[in-house]
Amino acid sequence: MAADPSDPTGAGRSDRPIVAMRDVGKVFANGTIALSGMSLDVRPGEFVSLLGPSGCGKSTALRLVAGLGGASVGQIEWPTSSYTHAGEPEREISFVFQEPTLMPWATVFRNVWLPLRLKGVSRRAATERVMDALGMVGLDKFAEHYPRELSGGMKMRVSIARALVTRPKVMLMDEPFAALDEITRQKLNDDILRLWGDQGWTVIFVTHSVFEAVYLSSRIVVMAARPGRVIADLPNTLAYPRSGDVRTTADFAAASREVSDVLHQSMDVDAHR
Repeated sequence: MAADPSDPTGAGRSDRPIVAMRDVGKVFANGTIALSGMSLDVRPGEFVSLLGPSGCGKSTALRLVAGLGGASVGQIEWPTSSYTHAGEPEREISFVFQEPTLMPWATVFRNVWLPLRLKGVSRRAATERVMDALGMVGLDKFAEHYPRELSGGMKMRVSIARALVTRPKVMLMDEPFAALDEITRQKLNDDILRLWGDQGWTVIFVTHSVFEAVYLSSRIVVMAARPGRVIADLPNTLAYPRSGDVRTTADFAAASREVSDVLHQSMDVDAHR
């Protein structure tokens, strides 16, 4: 299901979530309570941003959704997924980390091919899909370059291409643009919105930036720390498709103020615990 520009809040989409967190808690071995009572439904085709102060458990929540660790309490459900013989859900997901995490000794092509190669797909069989993925991020002419020959933004594009080469239904993104300069970050924001609309992903996106969350998202989930939990779930009614011009509008400024106010309230909650 592609993103519907006329339905930015997702009101016309299925009410059945693609993934649901049910009273999830996470306690690390050192006793740190990262999450407690974390509940969240994400429906097909949504672009949901997790926003909150440092240490509020945003990345922990994302990793639990990805299956990179287990919840201490609660459940993470995939209502629309089939299950393996071992009883595990078939998560059709890809994960984009904060850093590109590319293999420096391998070409761009081989870096993007990696997820398919790990599944036993030969180079010949993978070539069309790898080149399609590189084309989507504008790097098809750089397939034989090495990471050292690329800018920071280009490296992140390779990381995104590697994530989308498996043709996921859910894209999990953990502050992928935080280390980039503002111009590159805004360009990649535009690229992600284009790919989201074209590919029909469901996106869960972690960010510290109010402006990035407002620009990208159909919903913004604000979290408070100590322990991490949802304190606000805000629909974003800015119309899609969005371009850079929207950042100068009164509607964007008003939405950013609203989200910023809620974020500051979450910090006040932390301060008084």
